[in-house]
Amino acid sequence: MTEIELKHSERIKELLYSAEHAVFFGGAGVSTESGIPDFRSSDGLYKDASNEYYLSRTCLMKEPEKFFDFYRKNMVFPDAKPNKTHLALAELEAMGVIKAVITQNIDGLHQAAGSRNVIELHGTTSSCYCMGCKKAYPEELINKGVGIPRCPSCGSVLRPDVTLYEESLDGFSLYSAKKHVDMSDLMIVGGTSLKVFPAAGFVEDFSGKHLIIVNLSPTPYDDKAEFVIRASLSEFFERML
Repeated sequence: MTEIELKHSERIKELLYSAEHAVFFGGAGVSTESGIPDFRSSDGLYKDASNEYYLSRTCLMKEPEKFFDFYRKNMVFPDAKPNKTHLALAELEAMGVIKAVITQNIDGLHQAAGSRNVIELHGTTSSCYCMGCKKAYPEELINKGVGIPRCPSCGSVLRPDVTLYEESLDGFSLYSAKKHVDMSDLMIVGGTSLKVFPAAGFVEDFSGKHLIIVNLSPTPYDDKAEFVIRASLSEFFERML
């Protein structure tokens, strides 16, 4: 951090620890230090625009072989471990400082780090279910298999418990996230371009006292933030602890 940002971090820490309802809203940048690539940077998964198709409902329904091949190669990271940001957020929650973590990620690393109140807007790779009988199954039936996974009970195709392109976000997750944002007097936003809706709308609708954006590149909502920190999330949260 620069000297100016270091000064800001001390003030942010004061505000964070005195907040009544602080929340964290994060995106793919939270997990890049765990070896999981992001989506929309110059080197991200979507540098090839056609990749969005392989994670769409259309691809799942019409070309499931291509869908599952792409999904296993690009969305499942069994060796990934929580990084300093995940661990810091879990510690801050255990201290009662952070009330909720709202994430666009599907990797489950917040829970692996110990966070308990995690709202996964886009679902999780940690579970799957049958498209026919709707029975739930552990992620191994998809993530560690080959070809098109089938339900052991009815034979229908299994699918990951994630929100695909052309699908709406889970209504309960959206409701829970919005409830926490509406209650929040301080929100830290990090590791997200804030270009994807409806998730980015949480920042647009935030009416609390203190909005802090921690991101290495500019976002459309920097002007709304009280503090904009150009630093890695791990460095920032080390300061917060």
